[in-house]
Amino acid sequence: MRKALYIFGLLNDADMELLAALGRVRTVPAGAVLIAQGQQLDRLYVLLDGHMEVAVSGIGIVATLGSGEILGEMSFVDSSPTSATVQALDDVRLLDLPRSALEARFAADPGFGMRFFRAVAVFLAERMRNTTARLGYGKDEPTPAGMLEDELDDGLLDNVGIAGERFARLVRLLAER
Repeated sequence: MRKALYIFGLLNDADMELLAALGRVRTVPAGAVLIAQGQQLDRLYVLLDGHMEVAVSGIGIVATLGSGEILGEMSFVDSSPTSATVQALDDVRLLDLPRSALEARFAADPGFGMRFFRAVAVFLAERMRNTTARLGYGKDEPTPAGMLEDELDDGLLDNVGIAGERFARLVRLLAER
């Protein structure tokens, strides 16, 4: 749920209601591929319930995802083909957010668009920092004073509770439809 902590923590309550209104809930059966590596993706997904695994050709499984994760964010930002295959490990429910609906909303409400893209950028920046640290880049540089190597940023920590509540609210809003 780490992606959700970044993204939902930087959105507001009205943004969560908007996401619920723009998307539709989908069920994906166990074993089904939701995203195939190399495909053009015209949507973003929020995993509401269940587990999915992420595999990269030539590398293998790189992650297992659970509720609250966001899928397709890299391709959503740059419109490039997907970099991994995402397959359901069990029956999953997700919120399917079409690019066209989100882009129309960004045009109508630039503040929402700014918050949304800032949240995705913060998440992607943190992922890049973690990846380069795991690969050894910058190992000679000390961890900033007072921080553990895998510690969450203070700004993110301030929003963890809020982000968790926003995700729970999104799930409740979708259940009421």
